[in-house]
Amino acid sequence: MNIIDAIMDTLNNIEYGFKDSDGFNIINDENKWNDEFYEFYYLLSPEELLNTKCGVCWDQVELERKLFNDNNIQCSTYFIYLDDGADLPSHTFLTYQTNNKYYWFEHSWYDYKGIHEYNTLNELLNDVKEKFVNSKDAKDKYPILIYKYNKPRYHIDCESFYKYINTQQLIK
Repeated sequence: MNIIDAIMDTLNNIEYGFKDSDGFNIINDENKWNDEFYEFYYLLSPEELLNTKCGVCWDQVELERKLFNDNNIQCSTYFIYLDDGADLPSHTFLTYQTNNKYYWFEHSWYDYKGIHEYNTLNELLNDVKEKFVNSKDAKDKYPILIYKYNKPRYHIDCESFYKYINTQQLIK
């Protein structure tokens, strides 16, 4: 097994969501998820995520970043969001390059879980953007923004995470 597959295996022990103070994954309660996520959520450290085994894409990408860095594999992280002025749906993802190819490493977005190969970074970003727009049924409705971002500070809340992202490199 190669190291990339080993990293994916590590992530396969993580479920999507966020646990409240009682250890309940609030994604399993639609009302809690919709009404309380922004009150409960804070960005987990990779160690916390490995302990709780439950995190959203923001958390999972930080674990991915750590595992890639620990194995001396250069990677980049991206944040895509729909600027609807209200809910601001988003997704974070990790990319890496090897042998003149670009790869989208995806664990938390179940429909696209896996390692996807592209000839160029632009092709990769356009594909993720298209899939994101289609998943939100948002074609031509709102701006879609993509930022390349560095490691954020752990334990920040949603609002602070968005503020941090807005200080990073706008790609599209």
